[in-house]
Amino acid sequence: MRLAGIELEAVSVGGVETCIELPEAKLAFDIGRCPHSAVNRRTVLFTHAHMDHLGGVAYHCATRALRRLPPPRYAIGRENSAALRELFEVWRRLDRSELEHELVEIGPGEELRLDNGWYARPFRSPHRAPCQGYGLWSRRKKLLDEHVGRAPAELARMRASGAALEREVETAEFAFTGDTLIEVVENEAVVREARLLVMEVTFLDERVSVAECRSKGHVHLDEVAERAELFHNEALLFTHFSARYRQRDILKRLDERLPPDLRARVTPLLSGHAP
Repeated sequence: MRLAGIELEAVSVGGVETCIELPEAKLAFDIGRCPHSAVNRRTVLFTHAHMDHLGGVAYHCATRALRRLPPPRYAIGRENSAALRELFEVWRRLDRSELEHELVEIGPGEELRLDNGWYARPFRSPHRAPCQGYGLWSRRKKLLDEHVGRAPAELARMRASGAALEREVETAEFAFTGDTLIEVVENEAVVREARLLVMEVTFLDERVSVAECRSKGHVHLDEVAERAELFHNEALLFTHFSARYRQRDILKRLDERLPPDLRARVTPLLSGHAP
């Protein structure tokens, strides 16, 4: 699918598996079971260490080596990095292979340059386990306002003389929350402003109350509806629906509970759910 001009391949069912891929950036977020397509993504940004988000990492690494692809790069929060190193040591002994990869420890306030020239910056997502979402930014040069309209030859002369003609402009292209409480929307500007937001909405109706949802560290659709005016995104992909919901349930609840303006921008990730 393509949303807000960004190509995605994705699967996400709450408690089962999550993997969000951006093929043009050679990038994935989380690997619960490692879809075959995800093997092609050199960089993986992990949000947290629950099995349905991290369980496929060793398979991803081994399969890239089998296909003679460059070693992968895994970014993870510092609170989980030591345990992930230990996990790979165990798998090396079991698999009798090197499982070569680069492990990048990263947290809020830091950034990582991606293969497509964008930059990833983590932010804290409140969850039952330590979790961080990621915002992706593009950067480009823009002519300073006072130079707009000047002839190209004049700009070339000014540039040759060392004059400052441009400023760097950042655009929040993408945000992925990982598993989280709804407060991430209020706390993180990139979640509200990114052109494309991918956000978990695990529970959709009274079968699981808002209070119970929050006790599990997840977002309820009713909480989203209450904050509809905060979402300035061009497009939103809702993911991580509980396995109890069928596709028709998901569509019906979104239609019933979201204001029309927000509903028009929301695409639900239905793969993995029965019709």
